[in-house]
Amino acid sequence: MKLWDKGFSTDEKIDMFTVGNDRQLDLIIAKYDVMGSIAHAKMLHKMQILQDREITVIEAALNSILNNIKDGNFVIEDTFEDVHSKVEFMLTEMLGDTGKKIHTARSRNDQVLVDLHLYFKDEITEIKTLVKSFFDLLLSKAEEHKNVLMPGYTHLQVAMPSSFGLWFSAYAESLIDDIYFLNAAYKIADQNPLGSGAGYGSSFDIDRQMTTELLGFKTLKYNVVAAQMSRGKTEKALASALSAVAGTLSKFAMDICLYMSQNFNFVSFPDELTTGSSIMPHKKNPDVFELIRGKCNALQALPYELTLISNNLPSGYQRDLQLLKEAILPAIQTLKSCLEMMTFSIKNIRVNTEILEDSKYNYLFTVEEVNKLVQDGVAFRDAYKIVGATVEKGEFKPDKNVNHTHLGSIGNLCLEQIKEKMDKVL
Repeated sequence: MKLWDKGFSTDEKIDMFTVGNDRQLDLIIAKYDVMGSIAHAKMLHKMQILQDREITVIEAALNSILNNIKDGNFVIEDTFEDVHSKVEFMLTEMLGDTGKKIHTARSRNDQVLVDLHLYFKDEITEIKTLVKSFFDLLLSKAEEHKNVLMPGYTHLQVAMPSSFGLWFSAYAESLIDDIYFLNAAYKIADQNPLGSGAGYGSSFDIDRQMTTELLGFKTLKYNVVAAQMSRGKTEKALASALSAVAGTLSKFAMDICLYMSQNFNFVSFPDELTTGSSIMPHKKNPDVFELIRGKCNALQALPYELTLISNNLPSGYQRDLQLLKEAILPAIQTLKSCLEMMTFSIKNIRVNTEILEDSKYNYLFTVEEVNKLVQDGVAFRDAYKIVGATVEKGEFKPDKNVNHTHLGSIGNLCLEQIKEKMDKVL
C-alpha cells in the first residue's frame, strides 16, 4: 500500500530502491506518527471536518495502535511503503471509510517532519540526561582524586604538574559546552511543522496553533515553505550536537588508551573491563575505549555527510532527504551507547597514586622553580635562563610541593562552580 497509489503498480526494483530500509527506520518513529495523527484528528474535529462520532472512534483506534507500538507488536510488512501507510491502513481496516479521512489537510511530508521533530526532542532530552550522569561521575572522580598529581603534557612532552582532579573535571566542564549544542538543536526541533502539507499549506482552514499546543511544541514553524526547508537543517543541527559530545568522548577515550599503556601506567581497570590477546598472555587491551574512540570519530563526520546530501537542494521536498534518516537515526543510538559504556567503565577506573616518583617526571617542576626565583625578585627571563642551565647540566633538583591557588588550577578546581554552571545550562 502506498499513500500516493493511483491504481497502478511500479516496478519491483523501483520499489526496493526508493523504499530502502525506511520500514526498519520508521519503526523507531512509529509512536510519534500516531501521536501526530491524534493531534491532527482532534484539530480536524474542531474544524468540523470530523464529526463527534468519528473523532471518538478515530482517537480510540489510534490509541490502540499506539499501545500496540509500545508493546512491541507493531510491524511494517514489505507490502507497505512506510509507517504512514501502515498506520492509515490499520485505521481504515478498523474503521472503514472513517479511517480514510485522517489524511485530510496533510501530506506525508509534514507527517515525517512532525515524527522526526518529536523524536529528536525526546532523544536530545535523553542524551542530555546521559551526559549529566557522566558529568556527575567525572566531578565525583575529580573530588576523590583531587590531590593525586600526574604529568601534564604539551606536544606529548612532559610539561607541568597536573592532577587527576584537574583531568577529570576538565572533561566535565567540556561537556557543558556540548550541552549548549544540544540545547540549540532542541530549540530548532521544537517548532511545529504540521500543517505545512507538501510545503505549500492547505486550502482547509486548519488550526496550526492547536496542534502546536497538543504536541507540546514551543512554537510554530510559521512559513510552510520554511517548515519543509527544516528537513535537513534540523538534522544538521542535531548532527553538530552529536559531533560535539562525540568529540569530548573521543578525546577522553584517547587519553585513557594512552594512560593504560605500560609506558604511561597512569590508570588501570578490572580485568573484566579489558580484553586479552590470542597469543600474548600478558595483554589487557582497552578495546572498549578504542571502540568508543572509533565510533565517536565516525560520528564527527556526520555533519559533513548530511551537508553533502542536502547542501545543493532547492526549496521544496526532494527524495534525497529520505537518506538523512539512514544517517542520523543510527548515529543517535551510537552516541547513547558510547555515553552509557563510558559511564559504566569510568566508575571502575583505578588511579596510580605514585606516578611522579619516577625521575623522568622531575622536569615537570621547572616552571615552579622559575616562579620561585621571580618571587624572590629575579626577572622572569633571567630566572628562566638560570633554571634552564641547571637542566642542561643535569643538576636540576625539583621541589615537588606545588601551591597553585588561582581559579581553575590544581589547588582550586572550582568543582562547585562547574556544577552550578551545568545546572544552569540544563
